[in-house]
Amino acid sequence: MLNLNCYCAVLHYVNMRSIVNFDGRGGLVRILPGPEQHRSPDTAGGPVLVTSALTKRYGDLLALNNLDLRLNPGEIYGLLGPNGSGKSTALRMITGILAPTSGSVRAGGYDVWKQPEKAKALMGYIPDEPVLYEKLTALEFLDFVGELYSVPKGQRKQKIETILHMLDMEGRINDQIQSYSRGMRQKVAITAALLHEPPVLIMDEPVTALDPIAVRVFRGMLRQKTKSGGAVLLSTHILEIAQHLCDRVGILVGGELVDEGTPSELRARAGSSSAGASLEDLFISLAASPEYKDIISSLEADLT
Repeated sequence: MLNLNCYCAVLHYVNMRSIVNFDGRGGLVRILPGPEQHRSPDTAGGPVLVTSALTKRYGDLLALNNLDLRLNPGEIYGLLGPNGSGKSTALRMITGILAPTSGSVRAGGYDVWKQPEKAKALMGYIPDEPVLYEKLTALEFLDFVGELYSVPKGQRKQKIETILHMLDMEGRINDQIQSYSRGMRQKVAITAALLHEPPVLIMDEPVTALDPIAVRVFRGMLRQKTKSGGAVLLSTHILEIAQHLCDRVGILVGGELVDEGTPSELRARAGSSSAGASLEDLFISLAASPEYKDIISSLEADLT
């Protein structure tokens, strides 16, 4: 039997500490509904994820201010911003890990804080630093995650093996996680988030540890998901990923959403005269302070 430390590690990852309880012997007594038990997101053709005036304060520090986001079916939305701009804070509140100071989040029509079991069952979450139980093998860990989400036992192993095969992990599935590299651990985290086939996938810097081949495969997996009507919200510092993958982009600066739209819409509002301007150029024009713009211009002038 898995011990309580294992439960805590898994629950930290799958973001269900508020809706899964244990009996006195460390056994599970509440489990999320699996894919076959899900209601379809109650959105009537509208957004599958909505944040309204989402705000987080830490004392005098305003980490996130009145964030309004709409994530639509079939869409990949990229949340970009400098370090400390509020991206991870936003995603942690959206997934129910961090309580907001004010505002609300609804997934599939369900309030994340008032109806957490129904809302979280519709989401898959890949944190920036996945917490995995190192004494388990990938198969054992993922089997337990599948149990928490009530993925039928007869389908669980096949789903795990299929996803790990796509991520070139099938040869290490029975090795303990403590022997994995950071990129391999990230692949396990990706598999755990996709295992219950959530309509909404939330990802915080999901590809930073992946090799180029795995990134290419993962991009294809995300596109396949949105093609079938799923939706993806991701934060990333890799602007090339956002430029080639995201349908819409939002830019956070100092906890404020300063702009959002398609790359072409952002380009137009930034006053770029070049249709081929990169998302990096647009990001710098919107997010960098005048001082840093001068530094960048000075350094790049020295190289010409």
